[in-house]
Amino acid sequence: YFCQNNYCLMKSFGEIIKKSREENNYILRHVGAELDMDQAIISKLERGERKPTKEQVIKFADFFKLNKNDLIIAWLSDKVVYDLENEDLAEQALKVAEEKIKYRIKTN
Repeated sequence: YFCQNNYCLMKSFGEIIKKSREENNYILRHVGAELDMDQAIISKLERGERKPTKEQVIKFADFFKLNKNDLIIAWLSDKVVYDLENEDLAEQALKVAEEKIKYRIKTN
């Protein structure tokens, strides 16, 4: 369980960056200019209508001075939720995947 600057486990990547932008009183245009990214794309990222790349996640973490690992975890968990949220066997699949990851780490 992690919580960074009141951004807790259940927050999505988009919610975290939108909250950070608003707390800093930045408009989309400013963030877009700083990150060399179209403001419409940032808006879609905030609303969860578009998925960022890992490189974009790192750019946002650096720009907003957020914990990089926490933001990557939020992004990765969003990806997993997106793929599994409507699957009846999602919880069981996650448990098996966790064991597979542990096994692969141990054998590498």
